[in-house]
Amino acid sequence: MPSRRELNKAATRQAITDAALALLRSNGPGNFTVEDIADAAGISRRTFFNYFSSTEAAIAAVTFGFLDTALQQFRLRPAGEPFLESARAALVELADPMTVAPLAELYSLGQTNPQLSRSELEAWDHCTVEIITAARERLREGVELDELYLRALAGSVISCGKAAMDVWFLRCGGSLTPESLSTLRQLLIDSMGLLGSGFARPDAAPSTTQATIPADNSTATPPPDRH
Repeated sequence: MPSRRELNKAATRQAITDAALALLRSNGPGNFTVEDIADAAGISRRTFFNYFSSTEAAIAAVTFGFLDTALQQFRLRPAGEPFLESARAALVELADPMTVAPLAELYSLGQTNPQLSRSELEAWDHCTVEIITAARERLREGVELDELYLRALAGSVISCGKAAMDVWFLRCGGSLTPESLSTLRQLLIDSMGLLGSGFARPDAAPSTTQATIPADNSTATPPPDRH
């Protein structure tokens, strides 16, 4: 159970990111300052810098929020479940398509603002470290996975997530309707299925949802070429 101090810190952090997103919507990228965010959140400039280093970092925290929620769901999956099946199941658990709305909105805004786009990429890249940590947590004590395997797996998960975002934008043009957000959620789920199947072509396999990566308690790298 989080302490009162932890809850207060989480509430302040959320207030800052909410204020940053609201200003982004109303003013557009690059048209507001740290002071503007602090005023809107009802905090001091000093308090802002206790949480974030810049306006871009506060905005990118919205993406961190979605990725953190997905990682929380991942950590609730059974320890013996294959990594990628757990990743896909974690996304399925985010049943409300509106959970991806902030992620989708920032991605769309970033298409016309290079600085914001870079902040988004940094948020995704940071998540790579979190995925590696989550993968290690699932291992039995004394069992190690090859470092290359871990990093390649985490990087692949992030790349698939980015690919899903790209395809969503091409199909839906950044629309934030419930139907569009439902499409984005499904693309994220399907991207994990493709990775889990070893990128078997959809017309060559009955399903892309069956994870073929070895279980997390494996002590070695993936099996030889399966393709």
